[in-house]
Order: sequence, then structure tokens, then C-alpha cells
Amino acid sequence: MEKRELYDGIKDLESQTELMLSQFSEVRKALTEVMEENAELRIENQHLHDFINEQKENVENDNKKNRPRSSKSRENLEHLFNEGFHVCIEFYGSHRENDESCIFCNEILNR
Repeated sequence: MEKRELYDGIKDLESQTELMLSQFSEVRKALTEVMEENAELRIENQHLHDFINEQKENVENDNKKNRPRSSKSRENLEHLFNEGFHVCIEFYGSHRENDESCIFCNEILNR
């Protein structure tokens, strides 16, 4: 009886192992499909980012063409502001902390 129980136990273990192997195989196939889809989506996402950047550049170029050229003094003020300094009368020349926005500076730059 002991040999029969041992044989049955090994047979059950074998069938469980085969079942686990088939489940591992299914999981591996599913993972492969997900990884392939992920790679395709990454490529598509990169193409969309490139397209968006291209469109932004086209819009910026169109805006630059349509916008009258700023005077040298206005360009200097914009440059100072972009470097992190106030260009308004109230705080002219002082450093803007954390590139904070200033309504007075914006008013001057948007005239």
C-alpha cells in the first residue's frame, strides 16, 4: 500500500507541475504581448511628441513672422526679465525670487 500511495502522490505532483508549467507559459505569452504593446505605444508617444513640438515651432515661427519686430530696448527688458530681474518701475533691477511673476513687469512687457 505504501508504494501505491507514493506512486499516486508523485503522479499528482506531476499533474500539478504540468498545470503550473502551462500557466507559466500563458503568463509568459501575455507578458510578451504587453511588452510588445508597450514598445509600440512608446514609439507612438514619441512620434506624437515630435509632431506636437513641430507644430509648436511652426506656430512660433508664424507668430514671429506676423509680429512686428520689438525695439532693442524692449528686447533688453525682456532679456533682463527672463534672466530673473524686475523691469518694472517699482522694483527695477532687483532679483525676482523663484522666477516669480510680477504684474508690474508684465504690464510693461505687454505694452
